[in-house]
Parts: sequence; C-alpha cells; structure tokens
Amino acid sequence: MKLTHFIGSVSIVLFASHAAAKVHIVNQGLSEKEVLGAQNGWCSALVNISAIHKDKGVKHARKLAKEVIDAAYGYQMGAVLFKPTLTVVPQTFRPTSDGALSYFVGGDKKYPNDKGFALMGWTKCEVDNDSVFIAGNSASTIGKVHFTAPDGSVTSVDKSWVFVKDDAGDIRIVLHHSSLEYKG
Repeated sequence: MKLTHFIGSVSIVLFASHAAAKVHIVNQGLSEKEVLGAQNGWCSALVNISAIHKDKGVKHARKLAKEVIDAAYGYQMGAVLFKPTLTVVPQTFRPTSDGALSYFVGGDKKYPNDKGFALMGWTKCEVDNDSVFIAGNSASTIGKVHFTAPDGSVTSVDKSWVFVKDDAGDIRIVLHHSSLEYKG
C-alpha cells in the first residue's frame, strides 16, 4: 500500500508491506541557482551542438544532441511537454525524445519538415527570465531566450520551461514551450 504525506514542503511516500514500512523522501527541492544553471547549460549545449556541426558534421552533432536530450530532458520519466519554436502541424508537439532529436538536428523521415534548429550555427545563447517560480522539486520559468547567428543577428523567442528534480537528484526539463515574438 502506498500513502503520501506532506510535511511542510517535503512529501514523504510510505510503502507499507506485511513485514515493515519504508520511508522515502521524494521531494529534494530546487534552488534558483540550479534552475539558472540548467537554463545556461541548455544554452551552452545548443551552441556546442552548432559548433560540432560546423567542425565535424551532422553525425557528431546528432550524437551530442542525443546525449544532451538524454541528460537534460525528462523523457525517461514519461512524455515531455515540448513545443519547439519552428514546428508545423501535424508535428507541432514533441512528447518523445526521437521527436526532440529530430527538431534539433533533423534527418528523421518521420519529421520531414525538421531542418535542425541546433544546426543553424548559433554562436551565443542567452536566457533573459521575466519570472521564476520555484515550488519544492519543481520550477517554472518564463521569459526570452536570445540566439546569436554567425552574422551577428539576434533572434529572440518567448520561452517557458518547467524543471523537476528526478529521484536521482538530476534536474530534468518536463515542459519546454517556445514561440517567436509577436510582431504587431
């Protein structure tokens, strides 16, 4: 039998058996520093994928992108609520890691419109949060991310992320929504 109790900001899950009960603390809490580190790490990874693509080609960029997705996103926990910036119907949302990989590096026949966002030669990526909301082991952010292209031009997108700490204490992206700024 499973019972969940909340004490302050820590949830405790009790697993009762005939022999004895075990107590597991599942809420490890997130700090603002960890959230900002995860966002900046995402930006660094994107720039690194672009650089690897330029220096060594798409095969190496794909390998690095797969490693980044596996480390940064929560696909091993279930579907990730990922809506990339430049996607089209019917493949707007990417709840699987294969869909995310295709968005970042292209080359998947199941996603024929993907050109590889991470292959666009980005030289700089900066997060500009408007707000960060932290509650226990999850954090939500909203703001802008600015991408610098090889020619120095900057593309800014509106971005929302939700991060959680998994059972191993690793920070995972479980929601990633991105859209181009509205130009009215």
